[in-house]
Amino acid sequence: MIPSENFFSPSVREAVGSVFSHKYAEGNIGARYYEGNQNVDELEQLAINRAKQAFKLPDDWGVNVQALSGSSANLAVYLALLEIGDKMMAMYLPDGGHLSHGWSFEPDEKKRNEQNKQSAYLGGSRRVNITSKMFKTVQYKTDPKTRMFDYNEVEKLAVEHKPKLLITGGTAYPRDIDYQRMRQIADTVGAVYLADIAHEAGLIAAGVLPSPVGIADVVTMTTHKTLRAGRGALILAPNDLISKINRAVMPGLQGGPFNHSIAGICVGLGEALTPQFEEYAKHVIVNAQTLGRELNKLGFNIVSGGTDKHLLLIDLTDKPLLGKKFARALDLAGIVTNANSMPQEKRGPADPSALRLGTPWLTGRGMGEEEMALIATWINEVMQVCAELKDLSASDFEKELSELQALKDISEQVKLLCKKFPQKKTVKAGSVMSI
Repeated sequence: MIPSENFFSPSVREAVGSVFSHKYAEGNIGARYYEGNQNVDELEQLAINRAKQAFKLPDDWGVNVQALSGSSANLAVYLALLEIGDKMMAMYLPDGGHLSHGWSFEPDEKKRNEQNKQSAYLGGSRRVNITSKMFKTVQYKTDPKTRMFDYNEVEKLAVEHKPKLLITGGTAYPRDIDYQRMRQIADTVGAVYLADIAHEAGLIAAGVLPSPVGIADVVTMTTHKTLRAGRGALILAPNDLISKINRAVMPGLQGGPFNHSIAGICVGLGEALTPQFEEYAKHVIVNAQTLGRELNKLGFNIVSGGTDKHLLLIDLTDKPLLGKKFARALDLAGIVTNANSMPQEKRGPADPSALRLGTPWLTGRGMGEEEMALIATWINEVMQVCAELKDLSASDFEKELSELQALKDISEQVKLLCKKFPQKKTVKAGSVMSI
């Protein structure tokens, strides 16, 4: 139930394991530094064409399919459009942002607590990501009451700090982002606007969430989450910017692209163009919203009150177990989630206060609202049966968990459910146009 993971079709996996992994293809279509890349050129062009179709790109937009990951894609954008030392503004990491948007950490607890009271995070003394080492970073936070964006406050911070780049997107923000409003804020301060849709990409391609394409200056994404198209990344931008970004990807950051990953992306994009994928995406959201309502009925505090997409964040500060211990207990019960930071987080990232979970993988197996209600009851049962272990050390907690019969019983029920909903072939092998 980790929302950043998904299951790929046999066709995608076959493409990733294909002979494309054997070939070097440094350069771009028609301009490679190695000979013998005619088939790679055809593959990459097909992937680009499918990305344009899936995300409904304007005629004057292009696509880079070579970046190896979402972090690499973001770094390529920074390298192409900024100078070292420029200022960028993005979502605060504990509120749902991402490391690649410029995270630094303040180890001094007193200073950290003072910064937590402020509406913007201006960085700590320990710069843990290359982005924060190369650029000046300002991070905007969610509203303390709603745990959603206050766009007027974001605009106020942008006017105060005047970033060269404004970024939206992250890893644990469960609500829609108002791309038009963020575009207005970027224009107010003359900033380039980057929308990172790593989590939402498949839902946007399916048309069940709003798209930033044509609104933001650049759109980046990973391909393995809701898009379920293998491991890799896409960068979408107007042609004048994509040419700069292509040069930042290669030779700026990397050598030859992973052609086998591009092959998987190509097949996955083909699958994303089918009516079946649109239905899948719709059910991902319905299942997430149902799961959130059912957990709320059982007394769980859902951050922001619910979700607009595929993920949920649960504030566990009023429960016996916090994020890490609860995630471990659920894992032994056969329910795989992850501990996560949350807005107004007071604990460190290794042992945070919240739990993150999502529905992309379960929906792909064919589970629906009835199963979401059942899973919610199991999650609640795990909390109840493990409550008495809350004060144990990590090692003692782990030992006691392994001996709890109640967890073993839930695990057996989970196995029965999974047998009832075996992992389906998301698209019949060979049904997508051969590459």
